[in-house]
Amino acid sequence: MNDAQLESFTRRTKPRRIDHVVATLGCEIVQGITPVGALVAPEPELEQRFEVSRGVVREAVKILAAKGLIEVRPRHGTRVLSVENWSLLDRDVLGWLVERPAADLNLLLAIQEVRSIIEPEAAALAAERGSESDLQRIGDALAAMETSHDSKSATAADKAFHLAILHATHNPVLQGFSGAINAILSAVFFVAVGTSGWFEENLPNHATAARAIRERDPDGARIAMKQVLAFTGDRLEQRKRAR
Repeated sequence: MNDAQLESFTRRTKPRRIDHVVATLGCEIVQGITPVGALVAPEPELEQRFEVSRGVVREAVKILAAKGLIEVRPRHGTRVLSVENWSLLDRDVLGWLVERPAADLNLLLAIQEVRSIIEPEAAALAAERGSESDLQRIGDALAAMETSHDSKSATAADKAFHLAILHATHNPVLQGFSGAINAILSAVFFVAVGTSGWFEENLPNHATAARAIRERDPDGARIAMKQVLAFTGDRLEQRKRAR
């Protein structure tokens, strides 16, 4: 391999190496393997452990710091921060949380509470502002939910339904929540889907919300979405009590 080929290979593989270091250290922090207040291993140890360059380690540390998991203090080391500092709407952080041996249901219930603040009002706005193409998108997602035959397709359709409603608000700030809501749904569904009847029994609530949006009934859409979210919240509470 000549110098040009080596440089090209390095450019292609470096992002993957950074992602690997970030994911491994992030999981260890979120899952408590590296506890709050502990010092992250120094750069030379991380270089040796992951067999990567110092540049890769430093970039990974910057990413973890941006996610609120660690604090870098010159001459004091890199320390793990407590959960209130974590970017809990970050897709990676939420993913690492639900990969815990026992998901933190109190935290998931808090996340569900955030949904209950945002999504009912989004449904009301969708009823007022949604275009015909928006309404079609919501209807298509509902139809996909109703015809799904496995948990993977069902949850994908359910996520598409909620994201379509956010899009239909035509509010750029609410639309900006799409990534966070997507991550939240992944985290919540990962736990809630394990309860018997969770999906099928909540379908009528989704259909009621879609119908209210289609009929330009903001109050009805708001109430129906509250029912959708209350159902999922109840299932999470059941999981919590069963532990």
